[in-house]
Amino acid sequence: MIAIVCLDDKNGMSFNHRRQSRDVCLRTWMMEMTRGSRLWMSDYSAGQFSEKEREGIWVSNSFLEKAGEGDYVFVEDDALAPYERKVEKLVVFRWNRVYPGDRYFDLDLTGGQWHKAETRDFPGKSHKRITMEVYTR
Repeated sequence: MIAIVCLDDKNGMSFNHRRQSRDVCLRTWMMEMTRGSRLWMSDYSAGQFSEKEREGIWVSNSFLEKAGEGDYVFVEDDALAPYERKVEKLVVFRWNRVYPGDRYFDLDLTGGQWHKAETRDFPGKSHKRITMEVYTR
């Protein structure tokens, strides 16, 4: 599976019990990137997508167990470490800010197992610049 996460500069995934990933430009980018593939996410995550966007989304609260090879998973508030062996590629969207985090990303991207293969910036609606980093094994 290909995991998509949104992180601040200290790998925070949420702050004050709120998602970091709510940006309309990010959702558009994500829908384009996953077009033609399965995009899995929790009911919580699916709640930020429009009715039309949800037509192309597979929703399950056990999405990390159900996702298969080549499927995308959008992970906002779930632990990914228990499923790391299933992760083929990781797409990280960074906000280029630090928030008072209360949930943090649980994979080590600096330990040598993951290699940054691509970096790209694009403008967001709520953030001037969102950075996309793609990691492979």
